[in-house]
Amino acid sequence: MTSPSAPDQMHAISADTRHTVEDVLEYARRRALYEDVPLDKPMTPRDLERLASGSITPEGIGSRRAIALFENVLAPACVSTDHPGYLSFIPSAPSKASLAFDVVVSASAIYGGSWVEGAGAVYAENEVLHWLAKEFGLPAGAGGVFVQGGTIGNLSALVTARDAARRRAADEGRPTPPRWVVVCSAEAHSSIASAAAVMDVDVAAAEVDADGRLHGDAVARVLDEHGEAVFAVVATGGTTNFGIVDDIASVGAVARERGIWFHVDGAYGLAAMLVERMRPVFAGVELADSVIVDPHKWLFAPFDACALIYREPALGLSAHTQKAEYLDTLTGKPDWNPSDLAIQLTRRARGLPLWFSLATHGTEQYRATIQYGIDLARRIADEIESRDGLSLVRDPQLSVVVFRREGWTLADYEAWSDRLLEEQHAFVVPSSHAGEPVLRFAIISPLTTFELLTAILDTLQ
Repeated sequence: MTSPSAPDQMHAISADTRHTVEDVLEYARRRALYEDVPLDKPMTPRDLERLASGSITPEGIGSRRAIALFENVLAPACVSTDHPGYLSFIPSAPSKASLAFDVVVSASAIYGGSWVEGAGAVYAENEVLHWLAKEFGLPAGAGGVFVQGGTIGNLSALVTARDAARRRAADEGRPTPPRWVVVCSAEAHSSIASAAAVMDVDVAAAEVDADGRLHGDAVARVLDEHGEAVFAVVATGGTTNFGIVDDIASVGAVARERGIWFHVDGAYGLAAMLVERMRPVFAGVELADSVIVDPHKWLFAPFDACALIYREPALGLSAHTQKAEYLDTLTGKPDWNPSDLAIQLTRRARGLPLWFSLATHGTEQYRATIQYGIDLARRIADEIESRDGLSLVRDPQLSVVVFRREGWTLADYEAWSDRLLEEQHAFVVPSSHAGEPVLRFAIISPLTTFELLTAILDTLQ
C-alpha cells in the first residue's frame, strides 16, 4: 500500500477504492451463498496472536490481504450461528434476502434516527411494525421502533412504563414511591433484572406453576404486597431456556384491572403467533401496553434487530425524546422519529433487512418456516422419549427441546459438547434446570433436519 497522497484517498472513487469494494462484496457473495456453511470454532488468544496480529500498520496492508486474513483466520475463529447444527442459545437463521439487503443498508449510508433524514427507510420499517402489531392483536395506531436487541427493547419499554407511572401519580396528586418495583416471573429473561439494575428499581418475582408458567393470581399476590410501587408487570412469550409461554391473558387481565403497565417480552417466542394453531397459546398479548420480538431470532433477519411496539407510541415519545438545540428541528413534528421511542439517538435502519425479506417472500412463507421449527421440535422430542437412556425434561411448547442423558454429570455433558464441536458435527452446549445439568436443542433454521438431530442423539453413548 502506498503512503497517503490526499485526504480523500479512502473516499474518492479510484482504482484502489473500486478494488476494495469489489473484494469485500465478492467475499460477502461467497459467504452468503455457501452450500455448506462451516460450523467453525473459537481459537485461543495465543493462536490468534500468532496468526492474526500486525494487521493495523501505518501504511495499511491493503484490502486483498485484509479480506484474506478475515476469511482464512478470523472468520473461522467464530462459530457460525447460521449453521444448521448450531442449536445452542438461540441460533440465527437469516434469509438470503435479508443478508443481501443488510449490505445495501450499510452501502446506502442511511441514518434511521429521524423522519427528516430517513423518511423512506422509516416508512418501510413502520410497515413491518404495523404488520406485527396487527398480528399481535394490538389496536390501530400502535407502533414503535427497531432497536439493537431484546435487552434494549425491554429496558426502553420499562423506562416508558415508569415515566407513565410518574406522570399518572403527578396528575392524581400522589407522591412517587421511594423505590419503584417491576413484577415478573422467576423464569423471566435476565434482561429484565439487568434493566431494573440500570434503572435502579427493584424486581419482585412472582411464583410460577409446575410447568414454569406465570399466572395472574400469582401476580395479584405480589401486587397486593407492593401496592402502588409497582409500575410494570412483565409476562414472557417464550422463555429462552425452555420456550415456555406464560398465561399471558390472566397476567394481562390483572395488570389492566390494577391500572399497571403490561409488557410482554416475546424476544424469542412471540414470532410463533404467526402460526395460526399457536395463537391460542399467546392469548392476552392484545392487552399489552408494549411488546418486543427479535427478528434476528425467529423472523430470519441478520443481527441485530428487536421490534419494540407500543400500544400508544405517544407514551414512548414522552419518555424518550431527547432535547437539545441542534435537535429542535427534528422534534415536535407530526411524523415519528424512531430515536424518540427508545434509548438511542444514532441508529441504523436495522429493520430494513426484515422489510426486504418480507416484501420479497411474503408473510405466508414466514408462517410456514416458523411452523417447520415447531413441528420439528415435536418430532425430535418424540424421538428422544423413544430412546433408552434419554428423557425429556419438559414437553416442548415452541421450538426448544430440553432433555437429559440419564446418569451423566455436567463434566460428561461438557466433554461431549467439546467433542461435538471439535469434530465440527454440531454446537450443543449444556444448560441447567433446577440445579440439574441438561441439554437443549434450540431449533430456528429450516435447514436443521430431523436426520441431523438424530445423528447428534446417536453420539450420546
